[in-house]
Amino acid sequence: MPDSMGKRKRRDVTARKAAAREERRVARAARKKDREAGLIEAGPPIGPAEQSEFLAMPEGAEPAEESQDEAEDRAEDRAEA
Repeated sequence: MPDSMGKRKRRDVTARKAAAREERRVARAARKKDREAGLIEAGPPIGPAEQSEFLAMPEGAEPAEESQDEAEDRAEDRAEA
């Protein structure tokens, strides 16, 4: 039985996570510097969530009707398969 018992894999994962943390830190520092310089506006970079993204469908409710384009796309996909 090897002495490592997964130590190498754990070490690799730890190193990969540390590298990812460092990349995020550098990106945050760059964004902060850009905000201070006025290149980007302060605040979260994403818009508000759509209501349908965070609300569950009530029981018994039917999904909204699909548009004509979506119906045509679905029919084309079925024809190709």
